[in-house]
Amino acid sequence: MERPRLRSKAKAVESPNTDFESLLAPRTAGVPLSLSDQAYKALEELLVTAKLAPGSIWSEPALSTLTGFGRSPIREALQRLTSDHLVVPLRRHGFRITEVQVEEQLLVLEARRELERLVSVFATRRASASEREIHFEVAKRLRRAGHDHDTLLYLRLHFALKRFTAASARNPFIASALSPLHALSRRFFFVHRDRFGDLTEVARLHADLAESIGRGDEDSAAACCDAMTGYAVEFTRRIVLE
Repeated sequence: MERPRLRSKAKAVESPNTDFESLLAPRTAGVPLSLSDQAYKALEELLVTAKLAPGSIWSEPALSTLTGFGRSPIREALQRLTSDHLVVPLRRHGFRITEVQVEEQLLVLEARRELERLVSVFATRRASASEREIHFEVAKRLRRAGHDHDTLLYLRLHFALKRFTAASARNPFIASALSPLHALSRRFFFVHRDRFGDLTEVARLHADLAESIGRGDEDSAAACCDAMTGYAVEFTRRIVLE
């Protein structure tokens, strides 16, 4: 069933006083995001933060009203989110938000471990000087978000940085494979954030990886990537045992 209590527009989920999105803007800086991209970004955050509750069912008109975007951008965004395994189309009944599955998350992490290492090493090898500096800057912001226990800011930084690192790796095929895995992982983390433990430690692991890429240290980037994925796997296994 639809959840009419969620009536905020897309602007309600924007983060105030943050400029990391301009910092991590793609190389086509100055070209505005299409309405489809804006709708995707708004819906993806609502899904990742579980404001669109797992298992709930939504129609295109309801999501259009919720976000303030027209039907066409919402339809295009939903097609992408279907590929990301965050929504499932229902014949004549809209879309169902996929459930958060612990067992599925272990498979996600299994795939991420290998792909993440490849992207990190390639980014370390191929990033430009300006891209390395940006990795250093975002590492500082990640540490600050972890220290301040700002989960939503951490997730936004994490999402933007992962896309930026993938672009720095200069391999769009790996980036496309990783994108839905990152979305599923962020949602899993957000849903279970109260049981995760130490956000400061999680942010530190990601900041360490960003700094390794900034230094151009491939061995360190690979090690940091494995440590980051290992931490996530252990957390997920604890939930399985519970």
